[in-house]
Amino acid sequence: MNNTPAKVTEVIARVRSARPLVHHITNFVSMNAVANITLCIGALPVMAHAKEEVEEMVDAASALVLNLGTLWPDQVDAMLMAGRRANQRNIPIVLDPVGAGATQLRTKSALLLLHELSIAIVRGNAAEIASLGGVEAKISGVESLSVGGDVATIALQFTREYRCVAAVTGAVDVVTDGVRLIRVANGHPMMSTVTGTGCMATAVVAACAAVERDSVHAATAALAAYGLAGQIAAERSRGPGTFQIHLYDALAELTEDTLRAGTCITDGNQ
Repeated sequence: MNNTPAKVTEVIARVRSARPLVHHITNFVSMNAVANITLCIGALPVMAHAKEEVEEMVDAASALVLNLGTLWPDQVDAMLMAGRRANQRNIPIVLDPVGAGATQLRTKSALLLLHELSIAIVRGNAAEIASLGGVEAKISGVESLSVGGDVATIALQFTREYRCVAAVTGAVDVVTDGVRLIRVANGHPMMSTVTGTGCMATAVVAACAAVERDSVHAATAALAAYGLAGQIAAERSRGPGTFQIHLYDALAELTEDTLRAGTCITDGNQ
């Protein structure tokens, strides 16, 4: 496998060099944090939600994020329009099915997008991925409580059904395309104390997917770098308030040496 620290540094360096524009149709709760983290990784964010402009904005972008965090039906229509244009242009779509399994609207909307669009990567927590894959799961609001089975097995089944890469975040992240299985052990429990860290993870994944067309490599590099930044931020922080500030700084300041020394990636197939 080529999901080594060297590959992570290569992908992050390309993001910083290319500064790709990432179009987000995203969560109003975390929109500012998502824009900031996109800048910190080295990409450029734009948040355009109106049906009257989403296709035009996709024309200028190198990746598209569809985030269901604050959902209403017209937004789904805009996502479909943007997604179809992204598919026409062959730019990657990253879906964040926030709260899938919690309500019928969220679950049905995520499934509609999965069936109607060619999605490159789905970044979600274990309960969201399990719910969309037809596996029993417990979710409270948007927080994963439990799933009825092994996360890696659920992720493998999900990707084989929907023909995309699953990036399942948790204590240990799992990235798979149904054949390759990677585990990323970077991150820190404090990341769960700040609103929007999942949405921010999705933004970093999209920035990497904009420059790396192997979606497994892109998601692995993104989650390793983002998780490592979380570890560094936790060491500097006094609590959740200072943690978010340090998370921005840590991601922006990541060097090749820090990435090579700090990323923790293993081949789950071995």
